[in-house]
Amino acid sequence: MKYGVVGASGRLGSEVVNVFNEKKYKLVFAYDIDGEWQNEKPDVLIDCSLPEVFEKSLGFACEFKVPFVIATTGLTPENIELLKKHSKQFPIVQSFNFSIGIQILLQLTKIAKKKLEDWDVEISETHHRYKKDKPSGTAKMIEQIFSDGKINTNSLRLGNVPGDHTVSFGGLGEVISISHRALSRRTFAEGILKSAEFAIKKEKGFYSFTDVVFEKE
Repeated sequence: MKYGVVGASGRLGSEVVNVFNEKKYKLVFAYDIDGEWQNEKPDVLIDCSLPEVFEKSLGFACEFKVPFVIATTGLTPENIELLKKHSKQFPIVQSFNFSIGIQILLQLTKIAKKKLEDWDVEISETHHRYKKDKPSGTAKMIEQIFSDGKINTNSLRLGNVPGDHTVSFGGLGEVISISHRALSRRTFAEGILKSAEFAIKKEKGFYSFTDVVFEKE
């Protein structure tokens, strides 16, 4: 697989390059604060940049017309609609979190919601000091499960935490919490790799990481 990365020198982008290189995949395109570099057309394009670069990243995807995996957080609903529009031309996998563990947390949260209908619910998330969006995209994914009611989300920005998320349910006599802790950005890079290998088999369509993880189901 020949691949390209937008945000290649960033914290997540550099981890993506490491993981893809371990699989002997070839980096043929890169765009970051140092400029643009290319020696071949990529088979798949990965976006690990910031929302401010969204139009530029999508422009590259439209130019190459190859599978596009976008891991940028802080996207607007308008950005998502634009991605869905272009997914009619080439496959796009979009997620605010590419951790398999978070996918399991989401499934467990859905189960708990059905069984604990009259319980109080709170979401808490902690990320590194450099993360700009608050609450996190992952927290918003959890909030969407409770679309029928307003859920409070607490956000902390501390040190170099890759990502902690907890959903807590409280009854009058007990509390249950579902938690996930990312120990390294490698987990997200591995999810992006899985998504690239998934997308390259598709002709077009808009997919989430949930589609990637539970494809065979």
